[in-house]
Formats: sequence, C-alpha cells, structure tokens
Amino acid sequence: MASLSVESTTKCNGTNTLTTVVSNPQTSTQQQQQSQPQQPVSTGATSKPVKTVVNNNSSSSSASGSSTPAKRSTKDFIFGRVIGEGSFSTVYLTKDIHTSKEYAIKVCEKRHIMREKKSEYIKRERDVLNILSSAQTPLFTKLYCTFQDAERLYFVLSYAKNGELLQYINKMGNFDIACTRFYAAEILLALEYLQNLGIIHRDLKPENILLDDKMHILITDFGSAKMLNSSESANVNSSNSRSEANGDVDNDEQEPPKPKRRSSFVGTAQYVSPELLTDKTAHYASDLWALGCIIYQMISGLPPFRARSEYAIFQKITKLDYEFPDGFDSEARDLVEKLLVLNANERLGAKDTKGYPSIRSHPMFNGIDFDNLLTTTPPAISPYLPNDDNYKFPDDLEPGLDQQLSRLLGLESDDEATPVRIRAGITSILTVPELARAKLEEQRRTSPYHHVVFGRLILKQGLLLKRTGLFTRKRMFFLTEGPHLYYADPDSMILKGEVPWSPSMTAEPKTFKILFIHTPNRNYLLEDTGGYALGWVKAIQEMKTYTYGP
Repeated sequence: MASLSVESTTKCNGTNTLTTVVSNPQTSTQQQQQSQPQQPVSTGATSKPVKTVVNNNSSSSSASGSSTPAKRSTKDFIFGRVIGEGSFSTVYLTKDIHTSKEYAIKVCEKRHIMREKKSEYIKRERDVLNILSSAQTPLFTKLYCTFQDAERLYFVLSYAKNGELLQYINKMGNFDIACTRFYAAEILLALEYLQNLGIIHRDLKPENILLDDKMHILITDFGSAKMLNSSESANVNSSNSRSEANGDVDNDEQEPPKPKRRSSFVGTAQYVSPELLTDKTAHYASDLWALGCIIYQMISGLPPFRARSEYAIFQKITKLDYEFPDGFDSEARDLVEKLLVLNANERLGAKDTKGYPSIRSHPMFNGIDFDNLLTTTPPAISPYLPNDDNYKFPDDLEPGLDQQLSRLLGLESDDEATPVRIRAGITSILTVPELARAKLEEQRRTSPYHHVVFGRLILKQGLLLKRTGLFTRKRMFFLTEGPHLYYADPDSMILKGEVPWSPSMTAEPKTFKILFIHTPNRNYLLEDTGGYALGWVKAIQEMKTYTYGP
C-alpha cells in the first residue's frame, strides 16, 4: 500500500536530530502514540546528532520503553488564533506551556498532503528551514522542532508578531521612499544569503515576508524553493534563458502554450518570473524579478502585472506589459526597470556571484548601511502622499481668514454637485424626525443615487479621488444615516464599496485636498480636488460622535 513518506527532522531544546518516517495514516491505528519526542541535551561542542528511525507501523508497546525520551505533542502548547491558512495547512499562534514562549505552529493535514501530492513540498520546506535555522541571520523564520500525530504534521516556527508585509501595504495604500528603500535593502540582504547557501526561493512575495517584533523582515514559506548543489549553484546564472513569449495570444479563453518538457509551475502569478513560465528554468535572478515586483508594489500600492485571470497575468509577464503610475519615484523606477527584464541573464545582479554588489550600488540604496542594516531601527511605515504643489484656489473663495475657516470646517455648503444640499448640521437633522423625513422624501424625488444607498438619507455627498497607492479612481461618496459611508462609480451609478464604521474609526486631514480615514484594517486616502477635505473630516467626526458618543 502506498504511503506518505515525510522525514521530519526534529531539533528542540538541544542538538538531537530525530528522523521520522510518516506512513499513510490509513495504514496504521497506532500513530497517535508516535508523535516525535523532544530531548533536552547539552549544547556543548562535543554533542553529536543522534539519528533515530521510528517505525510508525510498529505496535504501541514498542515505543514505550524506558529509553524513549519525553514526547512532544500538541499538549505542550496552548493553541490560540489562526494567523495563516494554506491549501493543506493552517498556522496557529501558540504558547509553550513550559516556557510561556510564543510560537507559530504550522499544522499540515496528512490526507490533504497525499491528495494534493505535496509530500515533496513538505520535505523541501523542512530541509530549507533546517539549513536556515542553523544560520546566524535573523532574516528568516526559524524552525524549532517538528512532531506529528495520526492525522497531522506540526512545524514549530518562530512567531512574527507584526504579521505580513502585505497587510501594511494594503492598510497604508503604499510606502514612502524611506520605507521602501529600507525593506527592499533587507530583502536584498536575505537574497544574498540564500544565494550563498545555494537556495532559490521561487515564491517571494509580500505575503511571504513577515515582520518581527522590531519590524525587521522574516522570510517564510520555502515549499517552492530549489536547493542547488555546488555545481548547479556555480552554473545557474550562466545558463541561457528563453525569455520570449510563445507567440501572441489575444483570447483569454485559449490555453497557454505547453512547455517542451514536463515541469510544474511554482510561485504566485503576480510575482513569477518569465523563465518559470516558459522553459521552467530556475535562476537566482528569478528572485530578483520578484524583488522588482515587490519594490513596485511598495511604492505604487499594487503589483505591476494585474489581470482578471492567472493566464492573462502570465501573458502580461511574458510580454513585459506593465506601466508606472504618475508620481513613481525616478530612482526606484530605474531599479525596477533593471530588475524586470525578460532575459534572466540581463537583470541587474544576475552576473554577480558573491552577493549583489551591482544592486547595492544602485542610487536607490544611497544612504543604506548594509553592514549594520539588521541593527538599524526601521523607519516608521508611512504612505507616499501625492504631490500637492499644484494646488489651485477655488474660484468661489472670498477674502478673509474667517470665511476660509468657516468653509473648511463645513459651516457652509461645500458641495455644489450634491443633489440634496443639506446646510443644517448632521445632528440637527437626525434628532428631528420630521426634518429627516422631509429630506428623505426630497431625496427620493430628486436624487439619481437614492437607490444606490438603499434608500437611506444622504447627509453629505461629493466626488472624491479614492487612492490605492499611486493609483486613483473617481468615486461619488455618500455619508448616510446608519451610519454608512458608501462610494459608487459616478458614471455607471453602481455601488463599489463601503468604508466600515467602528468606534475606532477616525478621519484626519493632511492638506486642504487630502484626507485619511483610518479603520482597524485599512487606511483610506481620499482627495477632494476642490480643496474641501476638512469639510469631509468634520462631517465624519460629527456622525461618529452622534453614533458612538463623544
């Protein structure tokens, strides 16, 4: 009978190495008692690894001898919230009941591993993590130990307290240049270390870059990695890469061209390099392509290659079909253009053999002290704000400071395009039912957006530019009773979304034109091209006070 063979190296609280052969859970009812033990031993230089092979098909009594070390199991940990999920695994925040130390435990379902044929993925990740965990760098998640039971494998990993880099990009919209420069430098440092060890990650992306308690990176998820032997490592960057697309394909429904040799795609669509889509050849420069994509995303807010399907994304990658939004930093743009090159051998850094000095010397990294980068305090994560140098005074402004302050504070009507022009304060309307009903009836008769907001009373509306990083979309925003803050496409009058309300929601003006709305999971950057941002801030704050109290 076929079995799942996953040799699981366990190193917990010492230097003993336990190698376990995991059989198909259907072939034995005894595996519940065979989770891997942990044996605290001396860490002195004379200690030698002990390799023990445990036969999971043996009887339970065979594992109960006095020489068997104390077992490690789920009972040694308190399992908390889920902090990550995959197709066959779930990652939990846990606490060791003996030391109170927090770990991230990756729980892999054996049945799913077998069904998805991912046993090689598991073994590869274990092997790479074992290599990296023995290294003296904090740039990668550390594997502390592994154990198993009848149904699952458990990887005990270092806990990255501050989560994924992606969540910060999504929350802030994008990063300013200082943040981008720092985190790009740390990623580059990690890639240099992988190059030195003969490892290609092949699935580098913001989701796989975690942040520790000091906001330094920890790269994770090495299931797609490729480990090279010394001869492969020496030759991998000198091999020819077939980088041209296999002809033009205009119909998204067509199947992608088949590779000449059998090989499976690895990586994530938006960040995969063209050579992995065409000839499936792995290069160290494949990770440099991903670095270029990540730098682009940190500055702009979105990855460079975007489409509605993976196949359409792949077509864009093989044709190098992407654009830079307005406002993209010129030095960062130059670096991205030198990394996103179809021919892997022509990418900046591809010909470097000991680290990436050609990338380090790029103007993008001016001011970065690579030798002391890991002890440098990371810059505070801040969004890259659009340039406001081209501010134009609205034609309707009157002379005098008092008039300007009244307008900015929303004491006067600030939205000439609003079908329902509400000059009275929000509180005064909502606390007088007769007035609210009259306003709602007027809105029902005159506003083309009445159905868009589900018949709720619109208290303020106006056209705003909704920014995702450097990308903008024009949206009609509606502040309504409830409270709700909807936004819709002004042309199609189709509702596109809603800013979530909560007691912790805040509105913050940055300039006369720019405002932030801060929510627990995301910051919204909005621009009022007419310069009425403070009016929106006041209206949102007034609605929040009315709803939740002062």
